[in-house]
Amino acid sequence: MPPQPWLTEQFEASRSHLKAVAYRMLGSLGEAEDAVQEAWLRLNRSELSKVENLAGWLTTVVARVCLDVLRSRKSRSEEELDDQCAVPALQTRINPEQEAMLAESVGLALLVVMEKLTPAERLAFVLHDMFGVSFEDIAEMIDRTPVATRQLASRARRRVQGVEVAASASLSQQRAVVEAFLAALRAGDMQGILAVLDPNVVRRADPGAAASAPREIHGAIAVTEEALKNVARAQLAQVVLIDGAVGVIVAPQGKLRIALSCRVEGEKIVEFEVIGDPARLSRLDIALLPD
Repeated sequence: MPPQPWLTEQFEASRSHLKAVAYRMLGSLGEAEDAVQEAWLRLNRSELSKVENLAGWLTTVVARVCLDVLRSRKSRSEEELDDQCAVPALQTRINPEQEAMLAESVGLALLVVMEKLTPAERLAFVLHDMFGVSFEDIAEMIDRTPVATRQLASRARRRVQGVEVAASASLSQQRAVVEAFLAALRAGDMQGILAVLDPNVVRRADPGAAASAPREIHGAIAVTEEALKNVARAQLAQVVLIDGAVGVIVAPQGKLRIALSCRVEGEKIVEFEVIGDPARLSRLDIALLPD
């Protein structure tokens, strides 16, 4: 039996909201649209006479579908996880430009950081902090108490915001130097890069970051010349906290590909490492910089 027109109308009115919830949960437009489609299928199979709030019911269904996807991801091997979670067979064909624009609107660095959360932390953080769902309602989805759910969201919030290191006296200094470096690199400004590099700066890179480049380069001029080969990549870069210090990530569509771990002394970068190895990237503690 085809769905009743009023039901289709109600679902379509909620579609944008449901997709927004699913995308922030999953970080993949294709998977988000699959989750919304699954909610539509379940809607048509369900007895709705006792549903008082259809929009809330749909949000709950989408959240549970997303939670299942996230738990499935965690059970895969590190290789599959680094491959950004192989696309499910049912996933629809997605326009890459559309997904890139959506990722940019949400925040590339935020999507990267949320990949580090457990499924339950991510659900609690997204639903409560981004969409205002009560802890009582979230608790029912994950079989936790409201108090435990509040703790999950709080833990996720600390990881996302980097609160534990935000009070560091040198943080603003590090940030100014790294942001100046990135701005100069984006502009292809050799003198600007040299201005923030120590004359004896050391640049290291693992094979995952630069297979054909030297593993280690010494000296500001040589390091700057190598850096200028990556002007295009720098356009996608974001300044974040990496293991408690200011660094840089490159995360097209929110998928972490490269990290730049920096050591700043005074007003100069004295050492940095370009990390591209999937296993190493997965172990980095990445957080957003405080506003």
